[in-house]
Amino acid sequence: MKFGLDRLLADPELRKPLQGKRIGLVAHPASVTADLTHSLDALVAAGLNVTAAFGPQHGLRGDKQDNMVESPDFNDPTHGIPVFSLYGEVRRPTGQSMHTFDVLLVDLQDLGCRIYTFITTLLYVMEAAAEHGKAVWVLDRPNPAGRPVEGLTLRPGWESFVGAGPMPMRHGLTLGELGHWFIEQFKLDLDYRVIEMEGWRPDEGPGYGWPLGERAWVNPSPNAANLWMARAYAGTVMVEGATISEGRGTTRPLELFGAPDIDARRVIEEMHALAPQWLGGCRLRDIWFEPTFHKHVGKLCNGVQIHTEDPSYDHQAFKPWRLQSLGFKAIRRLYPDYDLWRDFPYEYEHGKLPIHVINGSPLLREWVDDPAATPGDLDALTVPDERAWEEVRRRRLLY
Repeated sequence: MKFGLDRLLADPELRKPLQGKRIGLVAHPASVTADLTHSLDALVAAGLNVTAAFGPQHGLRGDKQDNMVESPDFNDPTHGIPVFSLYGEVRRPTGQSMHTFDVLLVDLQDLGCRIYTFITTLLYVMEAAAEHGKAVWVLDRPNPAGRPVEGLTLRPGWESFVGAGPMPMRHGLTLGELGHWFIEQFKLDLDYRVIEMEGWRPDEGPGYGWPLGERAWVNPSPNAANLWMARAYAGTVMVEGATISEGRGTTRPLELFGAPDIDARRVIEEMHALAPQWLGGCRLRDIWFEPTFHKHVGKLCNGVQIHTEDPSYDHQAFKPWRLQSLGFKAIRRLYPDYDLWRDFPYEYEHGKLPIHVINGSPLLREWVDDPAATPGDLDALTVPDERAWEEVRRRRLLY
């Protein structure tokens, strides 16, 4: 198969509208060709007049390891062009940076999850482009989590840098498809184009969204280490709002959760007792780990690892958001007084619990903390959201 970047580079007809134009590029470390050339280098080598670049969270070349660490503007030492940070003092392109190009190419590898900030960065650059009369082209890439939809829809008033709009946690669209939805949702008057992929088959194994064996995996962010993380991320990302560890500081971040003061085997048993129907399509294993940085650094933690990399994986049955919700519920039932929820400024949001920001409302946290709330109660809230989104997104599918 071919990604959007590779199609653009291979087809002079696709590049023809860019002739004589100043080109801006939004990219990150995973913005590479099939032979692993970074898109900035490849576009310049193809003769395009790239006059500016923009780096999202973690930077154009991946300079920032931890979460919520800002990147500065700088001049690219190879090509001598300005590189503007979209994750620093400002997260939207400024008027100054918008005057450096005519067409903005967006080449970002997404993970298929609402909270992954590259989605919001796309919206912000589209809004700025509409305001300044600039064109936006998305060089489309696979959604490695595939087409399944899961999670509560973000509620009005809970928009944030990790919540661009009213979509569920696991949206099932590519970035190019999301751009079409943004235009509809936010009524943007924008010259917008998607350079589509060729041969993307998200319903086929073994990758179900990612072309395993065809393309190398390059981390789009430092802790997005592999496809298995991408599959679990729509659930495990919620642990960023909890006091337990999501595995940052280990070699398998965001594929596990745990803490020094929980019994992982009891947690798994409680999860199976509460809602075995939410645990399909994967294997859960109790583990021990010691983070080298981040939460519980240097402490031995007992935890649960979510395995989606063996033949037991069932793409349609796997429900990472419900699985992690159930993990929280099991901990709350086993340890009623456990100090589970972190309280700190999360992704520029002050005065709101991070778990609320992550889920786009307090509904998930309220369900976890209510001793009387059942798995059926959470499904009663979530299933209508998921069905409504599937209808909305149907007309935006390009593949």
